[in-house]
Amino acid sequence: MIALTQQEKTILSLIGPVADGLGMEIVRVRLMGGKRPTLQVMAEKAGGAATNVEDCAALSHGISPVLEAADPIRDPYRLEVSTPGIDRPLTREGDFGRWAGHLAKVELAMPIDGRRRFQGVIQREDENGVAIELDDESELVARVDEMSKASLVLTDELIEAAKATGGLPPQPDDENFSGLEVDETEDDNNNEEESGA
Repeated sequence: MIALTQQEKTILSLIGPVADGLGMEIVRVRLMGGKRPTLQVMAEKAGGAATNVEDCAALSHGISPVLEAADPIRDPYRLEVSTPGIDRPLTREGDFGRWAGHLAKVELAMPIDGRRRFQGVIQREDENGVAIELDDESELVARVDEMSKASLVLTDELIEAAKATGGLPPQPDDENFSGLEVDETEDDNNNEEESGA
């Protein structure tokens, strides 16, 4: 689920080695939009370590010349590099196991008994796939390659877990919060760049 279309898979093959060289992993690649599409690249430090704006900027600067040289997107486009966020997409084997005990939404590529969308608590991820306990206490077991979409659901428990692992920036109600520095000379919150011909 990291990349869905052939074009996205080509882009992933180009930028994956750059991310590896920076100690990062690509979480998702999506090419979205019409007239001037946006190439959205979600990435994080290897192993899910805390990832910041500087990491995203380094990846953006690293992949821009690679994309420019290979030219996998014919029309002008906007490059957006970001972290997955707290209610992150789950796109790879191993993603679910890291978030066992948390609520997730899953959409299957092929329906089971006429149903494709499920929500429940991740129980485990092993060689049989991902096990999710649903509201009715039944269990869905599916492999990542059987899913078309999956993500964590934002809950208080998930926010606390993100804080504990350093995956959440300081918040105004935190004891050690000292405010945020704002650079008013730039309006570039998502590390967006105009690219293409």
